[in-house]
Amino acid sequence: MVERAIKNLQKERFFSDFEMPRIDVDGATEEIFGDYSVNTAMRIAKEIKKSPMEVALKIIGELKSMDRKDRLFEKIEAVEPGFINFFVSQKALLDFLNKSCDKKKRGSKKGGEKKVVVIDYSSPNIAKSFGVGHLRSTIIGQAVYNIYKFLGWKCIGVNHLGDWGTQFGKLIRQIKEEKLVLENLTIDDLEKIYIRFHKEAQSNPIMEEEARIWFKKLEKGDKEAKKIWEFCVETSLKEFGRIYSLLGVKIDHCMGESFYVREGKMDEIIKEAVKKKIASESQGALIIEYPGNELPPSMLLKSNGTTTYLTRDLATIKYRLKKWKPDLFIYEVGADQSLHLKQLFRAVELLGWRKKEDFFHVSHGLIRNIHGKFSTRKGETIHLENILNEAVERAEKISEDKEIAKAVGIGAVKYNDLSQQYKKDIIFDWDKMLNLKGDSGPYLQYVCARTESVLKKAGQEVIFPTDGGIINKEEEAVLRAIFKFPEAVEKAATRFSPNIVCEFSFDLAQKYNSLYNFHKIIKAETEEKKKFRLALTFAVNKTLKEALSLLGISVLERM
Repeated sequence: MVERAIKNLQKERFFSDFEMPRIDVDGATEEIFGDYSVNTAMRIAKEIKKSPMEVALKIIGELKSMDRKDRLFEKIEAVEPGFINFFVSQKALLDFLNKSCDKKKRGSKKGGEKKVVVIDYSSPNIAKSFGVGHLRSTIIGQAVYNIYKFLGWKCIGVNHLGDWGTQFGKLIRQIKEEKLVLENLTIDDLEKIYIRFHKEAQSNPIMEEEARIWFKKLEKGDKEAKKIWEFCVETSLKEFGRIYSLLGVKIDHCMGESFYVREGKMDEIIKEAVKKKIASESQGALIIEYPGNELPPSMLLKSNGTTTYLTRDLATIKYRLKKWKPDLFIYEVGADQSLHLKQLFRAVELLGWRKKEDFFHVSHGLIRNIHGKFSTRKGETIHLENILNEAVERAEKISEDKEIAKAVGIGAVKYNDLSQQYKKDIIFDWDKMLNLKGDSGPYLQYVCARTESVLKKAGQEVIFPTDGGIINKEEEAVLRAIFKFPEAVEKAATRFSPNIVCEFSFDLAQKYNSLYNFHKIIKAETEEKKKFRLALTFAVNKTLKEALSLLGISVLERM
């Protein structure tokens, strides 16, 4: 709307020609500044050498003219040094409430129709138990998937398993050396074998070379190496499926790096890179050097002829481009992979497949212990299942019902992670991670259950009131919060940040609790007020259910 107003003014010659600035609409920091605020007038004024207030007032005049029919805004004002503040009208708020109370309508489908996004997330390594370090990629990735699907995108979720590489040479070498019986080994045993290899290799460096030889045998199709590798993959997939079930996560496609190796796609990538003069030989290896040394060189083939992560990731992208033709690629991967993914996206651009802007890395911070990153090699991994079990045990203090305790405990773990901006590192803290009070998943579940209880007690169909009568401040606060749900979801999608949905949900839950505590609902002072507050309760119930669904947190009818 602001952009259209500016274009109209350009046609009227009030503005000289200039490049349209990016228009950032922010939520107002305080109620006195309305619902939204933009600083566009100040940016334009600087470019066309006019007073910011003069520009702001001119834009406001055009906006009011445009809004005369819809009456979306009750007031649009300019404040020094040139901000434009918007106050949403009560009519618009009530209209939105009416739509929210329509049981047939579900959320927002704006903008995503016919667009395809591939989301690469979770991606644990084979032969290692699901550790706390895998939690963030799994649940942030699933939340981003849910958000884009809610907005109408066709989402392709892919679990890109780390099932290839020299680590399998290490496992195979150790299993052979220790003469272990495959059928007797569990996922925990495989992890311990990996740890033992690294401890022993510190005093026996030749083991690393032996491991490389075994991995090369695997790449060449050696039957013995392949049998051990297949056992490791099968055992791991069973374990991952069990943990995903606990988390309530379901990923569309599970495809490991080995898929692209077995399909013979490595040679295709290498030949294309050489043909297009993207790759060149260096000390027996095949590398990609980036224009102007913008990034460090990356390796396609090692000097011993084995492939690298980059080769396999390029093959993965080429496969996804051909199969799904995505508009957007999202990689939910730890921040420690930032350089690799920059090299990957730039290599894709150099190969002429797609622009690097079509790829986004949701580079989540790591869950660390007080000394730094958890390391499987050193045996420091905290198994995710232990955390989930502990969370459920603590939740049993809230409810003796096992199913409710499970939903509350796992919801607490998920929300604690999702409510934090994804780029931040999280220091592992049992008490913080399992917090069941305040700004938490269980609090949202409780408020949602409260609205459910009110609606059941009312025992009648919610009928939207024509105007709500004279609306008090607690009612208005809930109305304004509900109105901003679609905006919160859109912003969470464009910023790849589920924490925005968390912030919205907590704010709405607090405002509804305030209404509940200050005003009677079923026994309201008038029938009109009863209907209005029931409509608000219904809208809060529906909105919180949608928000919790986006976050992958179970909705409870009682607690």
